[in-house]
Amino acid sequence: MTRRFRQRFETVIERALFACAALSVFVTLGIIGVLLFETIGFFREVAVTEFLFGTTWTPLFFNKRFGVLPLVAGTVLVSAIAMAVALPAGLLSAVYLSEYASPGTRRAVKPVLEVLAGVPTVVYGYFALLFVTPLLQSFLPQLAGFNALSPGIVMGIMILPLVSSLSEDALHSVPSGLREASYALGATKAQTSLTVVLPAALSGISAAAILAVSRAVGETMIVAIAAGQQPRLTANPLVPVETMTAFIVQVSLGDTPTGTIEYRTIFAVGMLLFLGTFGLNLFSTWLRGRYREVYR
Repeated sequence: MTRRFRQRFETVIERALFACAALSVFVTLGIIGVLLFETIGFFREVAVTEFLFGTTWTPLFFNKRFGVLPLVAGTVLVSAIAMAVALPAGLLSAVYLSEYASPGTRRAVKPVLEVLAGVPTVVYGYFALLFVTPLLQSFLPQLAGFNALSPGIVMGIMILPLVSSLSEDALHSVPSGLREASYALGATKAQTSLTVVLPAALSGISAAAILAVSRAVGETMIVAIAAGQQPRLTANPLVPVETMTAFIVQVSLGDTPTGTIEYRTIFAVGMLLFLGTFGLNLFSTWLRGRYREVYR
């Protein structure tokens, strides 16, 4: 292979990679453009204040109300339950894998844990509806068939690998010198893990938690199957609720005529969801950069 041929080959590879990157950027801009266009069309007919602060969401009824707060409350409730499950379990498993497990155990357990992330979300949804809900009803008789508790718990199990994997990476990147210095001062392994390694990796762990929240907020199938489709402004996890993603699925099934105000509600809700997850991702990036420890 001559030098001139290698240079041409490198140029072709560079341009192909640039084309792939540019295509992804243009597709993203196109999606945002469509979302923005339809959202503006929605707000020409519905006041922004009614949408953001209204407490009744019945856009598909004869008496239409466009207050999105019930959908936001359902999304926040299910996501909070999911994080209550995923954050402690994921963090504890990350501490075990990073500080206590042998290299062989770590190589064996971590991929097995990450298999949970590869299970289709529709399977998790029916698992929540057909197994977790009846199980919970055996000691919570007042639990409704569709509720926020079951999908929240199952969603926490689903995002547990995300929290565990990212937190374990953050803990594993802490220099060994910090651990050795702690042991030299007479600290035990538990004291070293909790008072030295964990604070040193706090920026990465915080970023992992925020990314997990973003993942929980955007989850669709589990809540569409197991949470019910009743937009309700409540903090009670035992009753049916509807999340923003579940509403988008409900309207997108095809019964709503295109171009109507009912149809455009999915773009308005989608824009609110996009802004929420985008803000969480930006905050995660800022947090990682702001509190990242640099060791020399």
